[in-house]
Amino acid sequence: MSIQSVEASTPRSYHTEPIVVVHRARSGTGPVSMLHHMISRTHAEDLDAADPVASHRNSFLLPDGVRYLDGNSLGALPKGVVERVTHTLTQEWGTSLIRSWNEAGWWKLPGLVGAKLAPLIGALPHEVTIADSTSINLFKVMVAAIRMRPGRTRIVVEAGTFATDLYLINEAARLTNTTVVTVPNGADVATIMAAVDERTAVVCFTHVDYRSGRMQPMNAITTSVHNVGALMIWDLAHSTGAVPVDLNAAAADFAVGCGYKYLNGGPGAPSHVYAAARHHESIDQPLPGWHGHARPFDFEPAYAPAPGITRLGCGTPPLLSLVALDAALDLWNTVDMVALRAKSVAMGELLITLADERLVVHGFTVASPRLADERGSQVSLAHPHGFAMMQALIHGGTIGDFRAPDLLRFGFAPLYLRYVDVWDAIDDLVHITETGQWDDPRFATRASVT
Repeated sequence: MSIQSVEASTPRSYHTEPIVVVHRARSGTGPVSMLHHMISRTHAEDLDAADPVASHRNSFLLPDGVRYLDGNSLGALPKGVVERVTHTLTQEWGTSLIRSWNEAGWWKLPGLVGAKLAPLIGALPHEVTIADSTSINLFKVMVAAIRMRPGRTRIVVEAGTFATDLYLINEAARLTNTTVVTVPNGADVATIMAAVDERTAVVCFTHVDYRSGRMQPMNAITTSVHNVGALMIWDLAHSTGAVPVDLNAAAADFAVGCGYKYLNGGPGAPSHVYAAARHHESIDQPLPGWHGHARPFDFEPAYAPAPGITRLGCGTPPLLSLVALDAALDLWNTVDMVALRAKSVAMGELLITLADERLVVHGFTVASPRLADERGSQVSLAHPHGFAMMQALIHGGTIGDFRAPDLLRFGFAPLYLRYVDVWDAIDDLVHITETGQWDDPRFATRASVT
């Protein structure tokens, strides 16, 4: 796997077809017809035919008739996961039983899977392990980082970051007698650094914002934070497997990430946690479970932290989910991250262009950055009736998701998503908007998950 940044731009030419668009004159005098050239579906088909990443789609089980643009919430199922989990169930658990902790290598799996994942985030194999959930790992590294900066009393975070990050950071602050300082969402580096000073112990940012898809300048922020002696934590929930990440090049201190989004590890897949090697022997984390102990089977009453990244372990890992994630990561051995990112950018440009052409007239706005270098692997559209519209889309086979108060999110998982899926998704949205299908009362009912 090559971890590099890449500049990709909108394809230089589009196949277009003339569309007669009828607008009402503002004076109310009657309709005005204009000939406008719009991107046709043929253009999307041509992009798919030339796509160097397209063959990876065959590695996934995908339902017919579904356009899946929600890989930023739950990745699709890789075929290899089914075979691997079945083997673990029937052979390792079913036949070898508890012996599989040794014979099948279950005990060492968190470190082995972490090492397999490490190149995707620009880390060394011994700097990543798999443990717990993203939330729990964030709490562990947050408290550990605060303890590494005694005498400093502030944590800096974005005001609109993912809610669970705020909950956990506030609790970490309460337990460590520190204060949380927030900066506005989308603030530039200068504004961020105006809130960071010699009182700051830790700065914690989400690399790609879950609502808008806005991507932070990791290197610039980390360098600025280090210049005042604070530590930097990155949440990579919407980054790992979606955009090139190089934690070591940025000199990041800690990072946490998600296994069930772009990595396709399955619902509830365990999280990955990164700690720069220079910090390993200083980590004093708040959840000292036996899987982070130096000699776990001595069952000593006093905790002795394991050397290296292993000390960020806690309790027994969920083996079936860990095995599923391990199998899902096998795909990445053949993925060119430069080509993946280029496809992601091109998909974003396509959706934004289509939205400008066909949806602005219906009251939609693009809520994601238009510059590719500032955007992760998703595009969000805003509309006052966004929730009902997304439910109508899902009913018709186009799956995205909704985030309050008004965002329709469309995620691009380039390993299996096609350009025609993006074109068809916008076409479906135009249809349910123009026909008023979204206004059906059943689409206004909110389920537990939006």
